[in-house]
Amino acid sequence: MAAGNTPVSGDAEALPTTAHGGRGGWKTTPFIIATAAGLTLAAGGWLNNLIVFLIQEFNIKSINAAQIFNVINGCTNFFPVIAAVVADSFLGCFSVIWISSLVSLLGLILLVLTATTDSLRPSNGATPSGFQYAVLFTALALVSIGLGGTRFTLATMGANQLTESHHQATYFIWYFFTLYVSSLTSATGIVYVQDNLSWGWGFSICLAATVFGFVVFLIGKRYYCRESQQGSPFASLAQVIVASFRKRRFAISSKSDDYYYGVKEVAVVGPTKSFRLLNRAALKIEGDILPNGLIAKPWNLCSVQQVEDLKTLIRILPLWSTSILLSTPIGIQASLVVLQALTTNRYLGPHFQVPAGSMIVFTLLSTAMCLSLFDHCIWPLWKKVIHKNPTLLQQIGIGHVLNITSMAVSALIESKRRARSHSMSILWLVPQLAIVGFGEAFHFPGQVALYYQEFPSNLKSMATAMVAVLIGVGFYLSTLLIDFVRRVSGWLPDNINDGRLDNVYWVLVVIGVLNFGYFLVCSWFYKYKNGEVREGDHSV
Repeated sequence: MAAGNTPVSGDAEALPTTAHGGRGGWKTTPFIIATAAGLTLAAGGWLNNLIVFLIQEFNIKSINAAQIFNVINGCTNFFPVIAAVVADSFLGCFSVIWISSLVSLLGLILLVLTATTDSLRPSNGATPSGFQYAVLFTALALVSIGLGGTRFTLATMGANQLTESHHQATYFIWYFFTLYVSSLTSATGIVYVQDNLSWGWGFSICLAATVFGFVVFLIGKRYYCRESQQGSPFASLAQVIVASFRKRRFAISSKSDDYYYGVKEVAVVGPTKSFRLLNRAALKIEGDILPNGLIAKPWNLCSVQQVEDLKTLIRILPLWSTSILLSTPIGIQASLVVLQALTTNRYLGPHFQVPAGSMIVFTLLSTAMCLSLFDHCIWPLWKKVIHKNPTLLQQIGIGHVLNITSMAVSALIESKRRARSHSMSILWLVPQLAIVGFGEAFHFPGQVALYYQEFPSNLKSMATAMVAVLIGVGFYLSTLLIDFVRRVSGWLPDNINDGRLDNVYWVLVVIGVLNFGYFLVCSWFYKYKNGEVREGDHSV
């Protein structure tokens, strides 16, 4: 992320320092970055070319393969929220990461076996047997769980090693850049190996990359500052709801001294006026507090901080929901563009053929290029024209606009592809992928920054996982939307040359425009934590 105001979670005292035995700090970053590189390289290797693998090796019909791809993408982006709950409440980031890496290893071993053992794959165009399906889906489930448990938990753990906001900013830009470069490498190198050598060699490289990341992560164990778990933050939030309900008959006081602030009882400012009904949870009544100052029953009385933490989540949820339909078109495009690529002329020169599963490389490349230009080109130009730095909400809004533009370009290109089919060069598909990649560079890191900045300090892992949840829900919705379109229209037959894929993209344009309007409304009413609008928070 760029220098300047940085997404930080909670107070500085809530973050680990390097004072405890010299742990934490920048010396941990190479281990975490290297781990992220290895695990991301492996994940991209099996995920990017999954549709082609299912079609060629398991004889699954193209649209069904695209549906499976969307479900798997949804899983890999939904599991991070489960990992975040476990990390924040019970095990901590370190344990969640090494356990998830081990799960990935088991899944990749099964994938290597499916690619190299004849009895685990159907032959001669046959339908896979129940046992073959079971092994395949077990492997995909394991690698999905492993990926979901590591990617965003690693981001949180790395940020927690640093106490200075500008240091966290630098860490985030390196972390995201690593993710995109690793994904770019796997989408080209590993996919090429799978298409031109063998699936067994391709999945074996993924296995080796996972082993590398796992070993490097464990080597850095002695340097990590490990956070101590203090119970479930989600139970703390639930206590606010229960306590406010139990005290529903009591009048809400306007005096700050009538509220509970914790053991120290420092009544600086009373609870905020928004969602005032929740303030009753912190209202002190007779019998709530023991002589030693502790709470007699946590489900009857909460601190003002607990109340404000829940209010923060409530305020940000509408804004968070606007990004669900931002992820859905991306999920649909990611799967259908592979089918489009299979119908085009994929040769660049007389000998080289672009693998259909490598089309994602153009999105990754454009995102990485855009990220590298933020500090030295895009943001200085923005400030020169607008005379102030962009806010995180403006950054996300630009992503919305670029996403809509990409879907419109996709519709126009698809109309041209239908007319020319195999005579059209695969390079015609590049602009739509490049535009959606530019959009990701704005909205994806912007969302991570916003949630990490705005979420309560005891929900750091959940903050970074929220973007993964968005992507996961988006992919699930993309599956449902494709299935709905197939049921009510003839736009998506198994042979897309007989359909109207361009109409699907135009529907996504309409959805994107409506969702952007919803985003503008939510942004207008949203106030950053502590009430101020933060200029200069243009972190990526």
